[in-house]
Amino acid sequence: MRLSIWPGTSQPYDDILEVARHAEATGWDGVYVADHFMANAGPGRDPLAPMLECATVVAALGAAVPRVRLGSLVYGNTYRHPAVLANMAATADHVTGGRFVFGVGAGWQVNEHEQYGIELPPVKQRLDRFVEALEIWHGLLRTERTTFAGEYYRLTDAVCEPKPVQRPLPILIGGGGEQRMLGIVAKYADIWNTWGRPDVIAHKSAVLDGFCARQERDPKAIERTAQALVVVDGPLPDLPAPVIGGSPAALGDVLGQYKSQGLDEFIVPDGLLGTGAERLKAMDTILALTRAA
Repeated sequence: MRLSIWPGTSQPYDDILEVARHAEATGWDGVYVADHFMANAGPGRDPLAPMLECATVVAALGAAVPRVRLGSLVYGNTYRHPAVLANMAATADHVTGGRFVFGVGAGWQVNEHEQYGIELPPVKQRLDRFVEALEIWHGLLRTERTTFAGEYYRLTDAVCEPKPVQRPLPILIGGGGEQRMLGIVAKYADIWNTWGRPDVIAHKSAVLDGFCARQERDPKAIERTAQALVVVDGPLPDLPAPVIGGSPAALGDVLGQYKSQGLDEFIVPDGLLGTGAERLKAMDTILALTRAA
Protein backbone atom coordinates (compact mmCIF):
# COMPACT_ATOMS: atom_id res chain seq x y z
CA MET A 1 0.00 0.00 0.00
CA ARG A 2 1.45 3.34 -1.06
CA LEU A 3 1.45 6.24 1.39
CA SER A 4 1.01 9.87 0.39
CA ILE A 5 0.74 13.20 2.21
CA TRP A 6 -1.81 15.95 1.54
CA PRO A 7 -0.55 19.31 2.85
CA GLY A 8 -3.26 21.93 3.18
CA THR A 9 -2.86 24.98 0.95
CA SER A 10 -4.04 27.38 3.66
CA GLN A 11 -0.50 27.31 5.07
CA PRO A 12 2.51 29.21 3.68
CA TYR A 13 4.22 27.68 0.65
CA ASP A 14 7.45 27.20 2.60
CA ASP A 15 5.58 24.91 5.03
CA ILE A 16 4.05 22.93 2.16
CA LEU A 17 7.51 22.58 0.62
CA GLU A 18 8.93 21.38 3.95
CA VAL A 19 6.29 18.65 4.17
CA ALA A 20 6.82 17.58 0.55
CA ARG A 21 10.60 17.49 0.89
CA HIS A 22 10.38 15.48 4.10
CA ALA A 23 8.03 13.02 2.42
CA GLU A 24 10.45 12.61 -0.48
CA ALA A 25 13.48 12.20 1.75
CA THR A 26 11.93 9.61 4.07
CA GLY A 27 10.27 7.31 1.55
CA TRP A 28 6.68 8.46 1.13
CA ASP A 29 5.18 7.81 -2.30
CA GLY A 30 3.26 10.95 -3.18
CA VAL A 31 2.10 14.47 -2.40
CA TYR A 32 -1.39 15.77 -3.23
CA VAL A 33 -2.79 19.30 -3.42
CA ALA A 34 -6.45 20.34 -3.13
CA ASP A 35 -8.11 22.58 -5.72
CA HIS A 36 -9.84 25.30 -3.71
CA PHE A 37 -9.66 29.08 -3.61
CA MET A 38 -11.07 29.67 -0.14
CA ALA A 39 -12.12 27.83 3.00
CA ASN A 40 -15.50 26.10 2.82
CA ALA A 41 -18.23 28.13 4.49
CA GLY A 42 -19.45 27.00 7.90
CA PRO A 43 -19.13 27.38 11.68
CA GLY A 44 -15.56 27.86 12.82
CA ARG A 45 -14.35 28.66 9.32
CA ASP A 46 -12.43 31.86 8.63
CA PRO A 47 -13.89 33.37 5.42
CA LEU A 48 -10.66 35.36 4.92
CA ALA A 49 -8.27 32.43 5.47
CA PRO A 50 -5.57 32.36 2.78
CA MET A 51 -5.60 29.57 0.18
CA LEU A 52 -2.88 28.96 -2.39
CA GLU A 53 -3.93 27.90 -5.89
CA CYS A 54 -3.56 24.21 -6.72
CA ALA A 55 -2.00 24.12 -10.19
CA THR A 56 0.68 26.66 -9.30
CA VAL A 57 1.63 24.73 -6.16
CA VAL A 58 1.77 21.42 -8.06
CA ALA A 59 4.10 22.93 -10.68
CA ALA A 60 6.29 24.52 -8.01
CA LEU A 61 6.59 21.24 -6.09
CA GLY A 62 7.26 19.39 -9.32
CA ALA A 63 10.28 21.55 -9.98
CA ALA A 64 11.54 21.52 -6.37
CA VAL A 65 10.84 18.00 -5.10
CA PRO A 66 12.14 14.90 -6.92
CA ARG A 67 10.90 11.28 -7.05
CA VAL A 68 7.44 11.42 -5.43
CA ARG A 69 4.23 11.41 -7.44
CA LEU A 70 2.40 14.75 -7.39
CA GLY A 71 -1.33 15.03 -7.88
CA SER A 72 -4.40 17.24 -7.75
CA LEU A 73 -7.04 16.10 -5.26
CA VAL A 74 -9.08 17.07 -7.17
CA TYR A 75 -9.45 19.72 -9.88
CA GLY A 76 -13.08 20.89 -9.88
CA ASN A 77 -14.44 20.67 -13.42
CA THR A 78 -16.64 23.74 -13.02
CA TYR A 79 -13.66 26.10 -12.54
CA ARG A 80 -11.94 25.71 -15.92
CA HIS A 81 -12.77 24.67 -19.45
CA PRO A 82 -11.67 21.01 -19.82
CA ALA A 83 -9.45 21.81 -22.81
CA VAL A 84 -7.58 24.41 -20.75
CA LEU A 85 -7.22 21.93 -17.89
CA ALA A 86 -5.94 19.23 -20.27
CA ASN A 87 -3.10 21.52 -21.32
CA MET A 88 -2.35 22.34 -17.68
CA ALA A 89 -2.21 18.63 -16.84
CA ALA A 90 0.09 17.79 -19.74
CA THR A 91 2.40 20.63 -18.75
CA ALA A 92 2.46 19.47 -15.11
CA ASP A 93 3.47 16.01 -16.29
CA HIS A 94 6.40 17.50 -18.20
CA VAL A 95 7.44 19.71 -15.26
CA THR A 96 7.45 16.66 -12.98
CA GLY A 97 9.17 14.38 -15.49
CA GLY A 98 6.17 12.05 -15.72
CA ARG A 99 5.10 12.04 -12.05
CA PHE A 100 1.75 13.85 -12.23
CA VAL A 101 -1.57 12.28 -11.22
CA PHE A 102 -4.45 14.11 -12.92
CA GLY A 103 -7.12 14.14 -10.21
CA VAL A 104 -10.53 15.50 -11.25
CA GLY A 105 -14.02 15.83 -9.83
CA ALA A 106 -17.38 17.33 -10.71
CA GLY A 107 -17.04 20.38 -8.39
CA TRP A 108 -19.05 21.10 -5.26
CA GLN A 109 -17.98 23.99 -3.00
CA VAL A 110 -20.84 26.49 -2.98
CA ASN A 111 -19.17 29.64 -1.63
CA GLU A 112 -16.44 29.62 -4.28
CA HIS A 113 -19.01 29.55 -7.06
CA GLU A 114 -21.16 32.21 -5.40
CA GLN A 115 -18.32 34.65 -4.75
CA TYR A 116 -16.67 34.25 -8.15
CA GLY A 117 -19.87 34.11 -10.20
CA ILE A 118 -19.11 30.60 -11.47
CA GLU A 119 -22.14 28.49 -12.33
CA LEU A 120 -22.73 25.50 -10.07
CA PRO A 121 -25.45 23.47 -11.79
CA PRO A 122 -27.71 20.97 -10.02
CA VAL A 123 -26.11 17.58 -9.45
CA LYS A 124 -27.46 15.85 -12.58
CA GLN A 125 -26.29 18.59 -14.94
CA ARG A 126 -22.99 18.84 -13.07
CA LEU A 127 -22.36 15.13 -13.60
CA ASP A 128 -23.47 15.36 -17.22
CA ARG A 129 -20.93 18.13 -17.72
CA PHE A 130 -18.26 16.11 -15.93
CA VAL A 131 -18.82 13.13 -18.25
CA GLU A 132 -18.38 15.41 -21.26
CA ALA A 133 -15.16 16.75 -19.73
CA LEU A 134 -13.86 13.20 -19.22
CA GLU A 135 -14.52 12.42 -22.88
CA ILE A 136 -12.53 15.53 -23.79
CA TRP A 137 -9.62 14.67 -21.47
CA HIS A 138 -9.41 11.16 -22.84
CA GLY A 139 -9.38 12.61 -26.34
CA LEU A 140 -6.97 15.51 -25.93
CA LEU A 141 -4.47 13.69 -23.70
CA ARG A 142 -4.49 10.35 -25.54
CA THR A 143 -5.24 10.99 -29.22
CA GLU A 144 -3.77 13.29 -31.87
CA ARG A 145 -6.88 15.38 -32.49
CA THR A 146 -10.27 15.62 -30.80
CA THR A 147 -13.64 16.67 -32.15
CA PHE A 148 -16.47 16.70 -29.65
CA ALA A 149 -20.02 18.08 -29.81
CA GLY A 150 -21.79 17.90 -26.48
CA GLU A 151 -24.46 19.88 -24.68
CA TYR A 152 -21.88 21.85 -22.67
CA TYR A 153 -18.60 21.70 -24.62
CA ARG A 154 -17.59 21.73 -28.28
CA LEU A 155 -14.14 21.02 -29.73
CA THR A 156 -13.26 21.03 -33.41
CA ASP A 157 -10.21 19.07 -34.59
CA ALA A 158 -8.52 20.17 -31.35
CA VAL A 159 -4.91 19.44 -30.39
CA CYS A 160 -3.13 19.28 -27.05
CA GLU A 161 0.64 19.24 -27.56
CA PRO A 162 2.93 18.16 -26.18
CA LYS A 163 1.20 15.06 -24.95
CA PRO A 164 1.99 14.04 -21.35
CA VAL A 165 5.19 12.17 -20.62
CA GLN A 166 3.13 9.29 -19.22
CA ARG A 167 1.20 7.30 -21.83
CA PRO A 168 -1.47 7.39 -20.65
CA LEU A 169 -1.48 10.12 -18.04
CA PRO A 170 -3.37 8.53 -15.10
CA ILE A 171 -6.79 10.08 -14.49
CA LEU A 172 -7.93 9.94 -10.87
CA ILE A 173 -11.62 10.55 -10.21
CA GLY A 174 -12.67 11.69 -6.75
CA GLY A 175 -16.14 10.79 -5.54
CA GLY A 176 -18.17 8.12 -3.82
CA GLY A 177 -21.75 8.56 -5.00
CA GLU A 178 -23.26 5.11 -5.40
CA GLN A 179 -26.10 6.01 -7.77
CA ARG A 180 -24.06 7.51 -10.59
CA MET A 181 -20.53 8.70 -9.72
CA LEU A 182 -19.07 5.23 -9.19
CA GLY A 183 -20.46 4.27 -12.59
CA ILE A 184 -18.54 7.20 -14.09
CA VAL A 185 -15.44 5.99 -12.24
CA ALA A 186 -15.93 2.50 -13.65
CA LYS A 187 -15.98 3.82 -17.22
CA TYR A 188 -13.33 6.56 -17.18
CA ALA A 189 -10.95 6.32 -14.20
CA ASP A 190 -7.49 4.85 -13.91
CA ILE A 191 -7.55 5.65 -10.17
CA TRP A 192 -10.48 6.12 -7.80
CA ASN A 193 -10.40 8.20 -4.62
CA THR A 194 -12.81 8.92 -1.80
CA TRP A 195 -12.96 9.62 1.94
CA GLY A 196 -13.72 6.84 4.38
CA ARG A 197 -12.76 4.43 7.11
CA PRO A 198 -11.97 0.85 5.99
CA ASP A 199 -15.57 -0.39 6.23
CA VAL A 200 -16.84 2.47 4.05
CA ILE A 201 -14.09 1.98 1.49
CA ALA A 202 -14.74 -1.78 1.34
CA HIS A 203 -18.45 -1.20 0.74
CA LYS A 204 -17.98 1.44 -1.94
CA SER A 205 -15.24 -0.58 -3.60
CA ALA A 206 -17.69 -3.47 -3.92
CA VAL A 207 -20.24 -1.11 -5.48
CA LEU A 208 -17.55 0.04 -7.93
CA ASP A 209 -16.82 -3.60 -8.80
CA GLY A 210 -20.49 -4.01 -9.69
CA PHE A 211 -20.40 -1.01 -12.01
CA CYS A 212 -17.22 -2.40 -13.61
CA ALA A 213 -19.02 -5.68 -14.30
CA ARG A 214 -21.85 -3.83 -16.03
CA GLN A 215 -19.27 -1.85 -18.06
CA GLU A 216 -17.45 -5.13 -18.84
CA ARG A 217 -14.28 -3.61 -17.43
CA ASP A 218 -11.77 -5.44 -15.24
CA PRO A 219 -12.11 -3.90 -11.75
CA LYS A 220 -8.39 -4.48 -11.21
CA ALA A 221 -7.74 -1.88 -13.91
CA ILE A 222 -8.78 0.84 -11.42
CA GLU A 223 -6.49 1.61 -8.50
CA ARG A 224 -8.24 2.30 -5.19
CA THR A 225 -7.13 5.22 -3.00
CA ALA A 226 -8.65 6.75 0.12
CA GLN A 227 -8.04 9.25 2.87
CA ALA A 228 -9.11 10.03 6.40
CA LEU A 229 -7.90 12.57 8.92
CA VAL A 230 -5.20 11.09 11.14
CA VAL A 231 -4.45 11.55 14.84
CA VAL A 232 -1.21 9.81 15.81
CA ASP A 233 -1.60 10.13 19.58
CA GLY A 234 -4.46 11.97 21.26
CA PRO A 235 -8.25 12.25 21.40
CA LEU A 236 -10.18 11.92 18.16
CA PRO A 237 -12.08 15.15 17.39
CA ASP A 238 -15.74 15.07 16.42
CA LEU A 239 -15.61 16.19 12.79
CA PRO A 240 -17.76 15.61 9.69
CA ALA A 241 -14.80 13.95 7.94
CA PRO A 242 -13.66 10.46 9.01
CA VAL A 243 -10.87 10.45 11.63
CA ILE A 244 -8.65 7.48 12.46
CA GLY A 245 -5.97 6.75 15.06
CA GLY A 246 -5.88 8.10 18.60
CA SER A 247 -2.80 6.09 19.49
CA PRO A 248 -0.01 4.53 17.42
CA ALA A 249 -1.44 1.06 18.12
CA ALA A 250 -4.96 2.05 17.03
CA LEU A 251 -3.63 3.83 13.96
CA GLY A 252 -1.51 0.84 12.97
CA ASP A 253 -4.55 -1.41 13.28
CA VAL A 254 -6.67 0.74 10.95
CA LEU A 255 -3.84 1.09 8.42
CA GLY A 256 -3.59 -2.68 8.47
CA GLN A 257 -7.30 -2.94 7.68
CA TYR A 258 -6.93 -0.68 4.65
CA LYS A 259 -3.96 -2.71 3.47
CA SER A 260 -5.62 -6.10 3.99
CA GLN A 261 -8.64 -5.13 1.90
CA GLY A 262 -6.37 -4.27 -1.02
CA LEU A 263 -6.26 -0.48 -0.90
CA ASP A 264 -3.54 0.70 -3.29
CA GLU A 265 -2.82 4.03 -1.62
CA PHE A 266 -3.67 5.77 1.64
CA ILE A 267 -3.49 9.56 1.65
CA VAL A 268 -2.90 11.51 4.86
CA PRO A 269 -4.25 15.08 5.14
CA ASP A 270 -1.84 17.01 7.37
CA GLY A 271 -4.53 19.03 9.16
CA LEU A 272 -4.33 17.15 12.48
CA LEU A 273 -0.59 16.40 12.46
CA GLY A 274 0.58 19.67 14.03
CA THR A 275 3.18 21.97 12.54
CA GLY A 276 6.95 22.15 12.18
CA ALA A 277 8.97 19.42 13.90
CA GLU A 278 5.83 17.93 15.48
CA ARG A 279 4.31 17.31 12.05
CA LEU A 280 7.49 15.78 10.64
CA LYS A 281 7.70 13.43 13.65
CA ALA A 282 4.07 12.43 13.11
CA MET A 283 4.83 11.71 9.45
CA ASP A 284 7.71 9.45 10.47
CA THR A 285 5.44 7.54 12.85
CA ILE A 286 2.74 7.08 10.19
CA LEU A 287 5.31 5.85 7.68
CA ALA A 288 6.72 3.32 10.13
CA LEU A 289 3.24 2.06 11.05
CA THR A 290 2.27 1.70 7.39
CA ARG A 291 5.37 -0.32 6.62
CA ALA A 292 4.69 -2.56 9.61
CA ALA A 293 0.98 -3.04 8.82
